[in-house]
Formats: sequence, structure tokens, C-alpha cells
Amino acid sequence: MKVAAIQMVSTPDPVHNAERARYWLHEAAAQGVQLAALPEYFCLMGQQDSDKLAIAETAADTTAPLQRMLSETAAALGLWLIGGTLPLRAATPERVRNATCVYAPDGHLAARYDKIHLFRFDNGRESYDEARVLEAGEQPCTFVAPISATAEHAAFDLKVGLSVCYDLRFPELYRAMSFSGDQVPCDLFAVPAAFTYTTGQAHWELLLRARAIENQAFVIAPAQGGLHQNGRRTWGHSMIVDPWGDVLACLPEGEGLAVATLDMARLRAVRQQLPALQHRRL
Repeated sequence: MKVAAIQMVSTPDPVHNAERARYWLHEAAAQGVQLAALPEYFCLMGQQDSDKLAIAETAADTTAPLQRMLSETAAALGLWLIGGTLPLRAATPERVRNATCVYAPDGHLAARYDKIHLFRFDNGRESYDEARVLEAGEQPCTFVAPISATAEHAAFDLKVGLSVCYDLRFPELYRAMSFSGDQVPCDLFAVPAAFTYTTGQAHWELLLRARAIENQAFVIAPAQGGLHQNGRRTWGHSMIVDPWGDVLACLPEGEGLAVATLDMARLRAVRQQLPALQHRRL
């Protein structure tokens, strides 16, 4: 199946950002993509962290503009849409959840994940503390996407695990998504992100490939990638990685698509030839 990681350079204008997201989703569908993923904060890279509060939506509100756009676009294009992240109102006053909403090809909300690990960084020149505005999520989230047959492949079920940006540094989250409940390993992990240029340059590809290798799964990582109007620079390098750790597609910087084909026979072969997931003892 063909998938796309959408890279954006989002602005402080959520209407403009939604239009750009919709444009790239249409471009992905035109290339035969069956699953597309937007980056973290596709809808807003504000002048300050508190700008998220002004556009926060109520969960599962079908009239809210951002959620409506994602739902309607998924349905119009008939694809699975991992909607990056958007701010959803939290129980804690003056806080929001950084939430990934997933929409099925008929437009219904198939899954929601709230970012668990909140980023904090200070090297004396740059400083970030997501906890000033964000309320952390509590639960890992997976979903099963029934993928329709095409001329290239038969219909199959794809188990997807959801994570966001800083979550990438916590390998136990990815293990938990595969080996709790049904004990069925994930086939694909999604990592929408807005990595800083500094941390991305040092760790982004290394961590993505590590998560793919240790879990013998595909990874799709749509990112923010460029210099934003607020002065922040994000690393980009939206990427799709296979279960052996090979990079199938990468877009270094600027808006666009990283498109690749997920070969499920390749996934099965890796797990059969090196059955590391069966060898776990802890």
C-alpha cells in the first residue's frame, strides 16, 4: 500500500494552514495514497504557546472547523487520515491536549491519541516547556485500519500505533502499543512531529530508525520543516522507514510529500528471518 508523510511549514494563521493541509492531502490522493499523515501542529505554529488556547476545539465536535476539515477531506478522498495534531480542550483550565485524530475513509473518527510525554528543553539559547500550556495524555492508542484491495495488493488489516514527536524518545511506549491487550505487534507507527532544528539534526533519523528496527515495523513520520513566521526553525526530514531500518522516503525541508509503498511481505520476511519479537524475555 502507498502512504504519504506530509511536511508543512505552518504559520500563525489556522485557516491558511488548513488550506495547505487540504492541498497536500489532495496531492497525496492523486498519487494513489491510501493512508496519509499530517505533522504535529499542522494547524498552528503560533507566536507564543498560549495561541493554542484560542483555537482549541471540543473533542468530537463535528462542527469545529479543524475536525470538520479532516473528516470531510478523508471522506472526499476516501483515504485513512492521521490528522497530525490539533489542540483539544482539556479538563484543566488554561490547558489543552495535543491530540492526534484519525479519520477513516468514510470520514468517521476512528481513533484519538493525546500526547503523553511533554517536551522540555533549554540549552541557554533555546527553551521550550510544553507543560506551560499542554495537559499530558495518559493512554497509549492503537487502531486497526482495514485497507481495501488494489491492483497491487489484496485487502488486509493494518495495526497502527500512534505517538507524537517527543514520545519518540520513549521506547517503552512503542512496546506497550504492540504487547498489551491483543499482543499483536503493530505494523506501522505514526510519529507526527515538530522537532526543533537542534534536536532534530542530532537525533531525529537515529530515533526513527531505532523504533522501526527494535519493533520490526514501518514508521511514518510527517514533520514541520522550515523557518516559521514566529522565528522558530524546525528540522523537517519527514520520513518513512521500513522494518529493517531502511529509509524509504525523506523530504529534507519545505512543504511537500514523502511517499513510499509499504510492502507487507517485507514486514513478514523481516519478522520471520530475525524473530526478535518472539525472543523478548522482559
